[in-house]
Amino acid sequence: MKNILILTTLSILLFACGSSAPDKKVELENLKTELATLSDKIKKLETEIAATDTTTKIKMLDVEVSPVAAMPFKSYVQVQGKLDAEENVAVSPQMGGTVKSIYVNEGDAVKAGQILAELDNAVMKQGIEELKNQLAFATDLYNKQKNLWDQKIGSEVQYLSAKNNKEAMEKKMQTMNEQLDMYKIKSPINGTVDEVSLKLGQIAAPGFPAVRVVNMNSLKVKADIAESYAGKIMEGNDVIIEFPDMNKTLDAKVSFVSRVINNMNRTFNVQVSISSEPNYHPNMIAHLNIVDYQSVSSIVIPLNVVQNSENGNYVFLSVKNEKGKTVAHKQIVRTGREYKGQIEILEGLKEGDSLITTSYQDVEDGELLKIN
Repeated sequence: MKNILILTTLSILLFACGSSAPDKKVELENLKTELATLSDKIKKLETEIAATDTTTKIKMLDVEVSPVAAMPFKSYVQVQGKLDAEENVAVSPQMGGTVKSIYVNEGDAVKAGQILAELDNAVMKQGIEELKNQLAFATDLYNKQKNLWDQKIGSEVQYLSAKNNKEAMEKKMQTMNEQLDMYKIKSPINGTVDEVSLKLGQIAAPGFPAVRVVNMNSLKVKADIAESYAGKIMEGNDVIIEFPDMNKTLDAKVSFVSRVINNMNRTFNVQVSISSEPNYHPNMIAHLNIVDYQSVSSIVIPLNVVQNSENGNYVFLSVKNEKGKTVAHKQIVRTGREYKGQIEILEGLKEGDSLITTSYQDVEDGELLKIN
């Protein structure tokens, strides 16, 4: 028996010396696998012990939560505009000439058709006086030819020529009188004189502003908005108008949306009619907040609690696990519009969910929580 044991031991030694050493890489991989398995078992045991052993101090993350609720939600387009009057007219002369008289001053109330200023029309008047003499002669000649023609004396050509000459002179007189009236600069609207650009002796010309007349009884705020909002902004949309220089805010509605897109800057015009006030001034800067989307009832949460991952946007909720412990739960959500730090949640949340609003960047899925 002893000899057999010795022979067996010698056989084992000879086999060990004759065999090749095991691959070190394979051995390393096996050890790593064993280590990972042991780490998982250790972590699982620690969690189970922490949940059952009251003598062990459980580490929990301090957080604050807020209940999720449905509420009305609106998003706005913010754009800068300016205040203007519905009737804001820079009146210019219809004829060129030297300014002879100015009949109004800034601040004067005027009526439509009232003469604001007058240009030198002496040459035109002189031409009219000369035409009057020619018209008087043509009228006398026509009357005489008519009397002769009524008596069947003279030719029809002489009568028709005198008649045509008289009527031509009358039309020319009418045209010259109309041109004489064009030397008067008249107000086209009822309103207040806001600016007088003319000076006595100055040369005025058509197309150059002479007097500005403004009717402040009807005002509007105008703004140009990017083409991308063309299908979202319509007449009747709510608007919040802010006048920064007056520290004033008012609510209104869109009264006009242009149908044409400007080829130069790819914008369209929006107008909002407002009531007149003494402190309003044309061309005053105004900030428009125009509603481009609204929902009667939506889940709305702070934008900063929404985080991103490869699987999409997500938030952390406070929930109870199967053992009654308060833990963090990673919830994937689908988001909608956002405005001023708030975002609409279309899917993933419901009313009553407890949303973690602090330390949400430090939370891990399933982590124990302490609610403050």
